[in-house]
Amino acid sequence: MNQPAVSPTLDTLFQRTLMRQPHATALLDPLNKARITGHQPRRMSYAEADTAIEALSAHFVESGLPANSVIAIQLPNTVEYVLTVLAAHRAGLVVAVLPLLWRHAELTAALNRTAARAIVTMSTVDGVSYADLAMHAAAEAFSIRHVYGFGSDLPEGMASLDDVLARPPGTTRAVIQDGRKAAMISFDVTAEGFRPVPRPHFSLIAGGLAMSLEADIKQGATVMAAFTPMSFAGLASSLAVWLLSGGTLALHHPFENDVLEQQINAHECEVLIAPAQLALRLSDADLAARLPTLHNVVGLWRAPEQVAASDAWIAPHAPLTDVYLFGEAGLFGARRGEDGMPVPVMPGPHGAPREQSGSSIAGEILLTPRGTLGLRGPMVPIAAYAPPQPVGETLTAQPPRDYVDTGYAARLDRPSGAICITAPPSGIMAVGGYRFLSNDLQEWARRLGQGALLTALPDRLSGHRLAGRAQDNARAREALSELGLNPLMVEAFRDRSGAA
Repeated sequence: MNQPAVSPTLDTLFQRTLMRQPHATALLDPLNKARITGHQPRRMSYAEADTAIEALSAHFVESGLPANSVIAIQLPNTVEYVLTVLAAHRAGLVVAVLPLLWRHAELTAALNRTAARAIVTMSTVDGVSYADLAMHAAAEAFSIRHVYGFGSDLPEGMASLDDVLARPPGTTRAVIQDGRKAAMISFDVTAEGFRPVPRPHFSLIAGGLAMSLEADIKQGATVMAAFTPMSFAGLASSLAVWLLSGGTLALHHPFENDVLEQQINAHECEVLIAPAQLALRLSDADLAARLPTLHNVVGLWRAPEQVAASDAWIAPHAPLTDVYLFGEAGLFGARRGEDGMPVPVMPGPHGAPREQSGSSIAGEILLTPRGTLGLRGPMVPIAAYAPPQPVGETLTAQPPRDYVDTGYAARLDRPSGAICITAPPSGIMAVGGYRFLSNDLQEWARRLGQGALLTALPDRLSGHRLAGRAQDNARAREALSELGLNPLMVEAFRDRSGAA
């Protein structure tokens, strides 16, 4: 009897490398992890990582989490996040990734929208008590049954996963490894509001393949991932790229430039994956002398409309690949040429690598009738972005849409026919990757009191930055805290002169 073809999962990819080279180095923690979380940095082989994954997976099963239930994760860019994601998949769970910038209001909304049964967090990250945040959010999410944490001084009622890693693995369960099964849920903000975006394994792998093939990442490479992992792009650029290459994944919790360079040199990293603006800053000086082991740089653009006007890449020994990110909808990459300038991106199907004839189709880029950019392909979750049913027409079937409208304004360049992305989605702001509706900004400004000023100014590094008069800063922090927002967002507050 013929067995049906089954596409691989992330855990399948991990176990393939585990079988081939169990003692090879798999994971490397940030060198400054002790400052970030209080843990000492870890260095793990594939065999050691597999033992840890098995222990965490068994604990999730023994805790009573049913297969296909949702487990939420709010963790920094450390080894714990990789182990937890792979352990959840091995236990047959779906991972919901929660950005570190989120606080009580967003956490509670996400947990309730996804009916999450558990949440995993770190005791503290950069001095902020994420364990307390998770406990308070879990108290208002009726579906939560378990709260897990890494680190010391966990609140009462939170189970320690460090203790789980310190003992032998327990009972596991058989899980069918099929890439078509749900793997993750990320969260986006669109004109229609807050939106959970589910994805299967093959969609995550497709995103990783689009990046790794376009950037020509070699098998067995040591990859430095310095991009926040709590999104589709974050998981695809770190976890998926690492598992596809079968090499070593070094992690950097964003951002300390000196520590990042020290890590790249200490671990002899060949690939750097980071926000594009950070990568361009690194190339301002003599990158070849400072980081001689780098052969590839992948720059991720949260604001893809800024790519065309970006500076030239001046480090020919490590070519730059621009990756255009469109929230949680999808992405595509384009490797720069010898002149270091961004290459034109043409509409229609695009392969990976882009310039190689006969390469596999990674996706398709199109202009919608609204003059916005549309995406389709294996990594694009079309159903999650389906337009809302018109009021009063609930019994009328709507024509199916086979693409996602990203909302980014775009046009065709007449001489070249290339796509020009001109503006981000209307009504949406972004601060450091945190997206919110501009209407929310008006609500925050109202809370500042009469005569106060709060606005969003364009910023090349983070998309936008929140700005207010210096005398409003203290009240702004207080107001945003009352609204349940992370104080890291308020670090962007400056007066118009740029003074703190």
